[in-house]
Amino acid sequence: MRTARRYLAREIYRSCTVVLLALLGLFTFFALVDELDGLGGNFTLLSLLYLQALALPTRLYDLLPIGLLIGAILALAGLAQRNELVILRVSGVSGLRLMGMLWLVTLPVMVLALLLSEVATPAAELRSGEANLLLRGKAGGGRMASGYWFKEPVAGGGSRILNVKNLLANGGVGDVTLYEFENAQTLRAFSTAKTGRFEDGKLILEDIGENTIASDATDRFKDAAAPQKPLLASRRLESRTLDTTLTPERLLARVLTPERMSLFSLWDYIDYLHGNNLQTDRQVVAVWRKLVYPFTLLVMMTIAAPISFMQTRRGGVGAKVFIGILLGVGFFMLNQLALNVGMLGRWPPWVTALVPNAAALTLALGSLWVMESRHTLANLSQHRWPWRKSSV
Repeated sequence: MRTARRYLAREIYRSCTVVLLALLGLFTFFALVDELDGLGGNFTLLSLLYLQALALPTRLYDLLPIGLLIGAILALAGLAQRNELVILRVSGVSGLRLMGMLWLVTLPVMVLALLLSEVATPAAELRSGEANLLLRGKAGGGRMASGYWFKEPVAGGGSRILNVKNLLANGGVGDVTLYEFENAQTLRAFSTAKTGRFEDGKLILEDIGENTIASDATDRFKDAAAPQKPLLASRRLESRTLDTTLTPERLLARVLTPERMSLFSLWDYIDYLHGNNLQTDRQVVAVWRKLVYPFTLLVMMTIAAPISFMQTRRGGVGAKVFIGILLGVGFFMLNQLALNVGMLGRWPPWVTALVPNAAALTLALGSLWVMESRHTLANLSQHRWPWRKSSV
């Protein structure tokens, strides 16, 4: 059985590699054509090729389930046409045992997906965002045109909002604007700093211009008379130290879209958002997507498995392969849609993540059992309704 499993793995991996290379080339070509209009200035063709190279890990991660499905179906259909699966069946390999062999073949693909999800994709997305800002001047990931925004509470019941224009290579920040509020969300001070750095849970701002609003400024505006004292006091500071819950890692987490972050970074960022009473729905959905992703690969292989039991002597292999691919792609699209619809409908993320996969797995295993037991089912039908002609 080890020899048979190795042979199945070799055929499936070879077919999946060819399919993934074709899909990567196709989608990369479309992306290149779509971005050609943006060439000019510092953004040259070489820069565009560099950005597309950085996008390859993310693109491979997105296409891996579809590539596994199509590659496995083509490989199993080829084995069935050459009657090699018949030899396995005659040698005593049951349908469930063959399914177990296919699941074992899927395990290395799941490891590859884990490496892409936790290592390659976050690093590539971070470099891609930096390169986009440098070469094209466009915001990427979670960056707005005005920079990155963070909110956190402060001692005494107030809050502050930080606007960071630039993330520096040394883990620091540049062009920082700080807004400080009292309990009633009344702005009391705003400051600007050229640079900042993190040390031992503190943010040290340097070269600061601080503007403090008088505590009775609101009351003064109620009178029609001109104020006797200035409402705003300005001063320059060399440095200022703030106690903050921000870290360089959380800053980087803000740059990436949630689906492209590692699980560790996502959990840490969700903890930060919870601590500051900020919305976490999108991040929680991203966590469930990552957790369910390996299970999706198993479902794709399970959908491909019934192809190994097709009756090739009756013809129509191409149509069956096409239907199998269509069903698998349809399930993958429906699975992605369910997560987004669930987020809009405020459904529990685990429901929208697990239910489509569990339903597809049940249907695939059910069809596999029916194909495996078709002779037994036909005999039972003939015994119960003898006037019916058996279809086997």
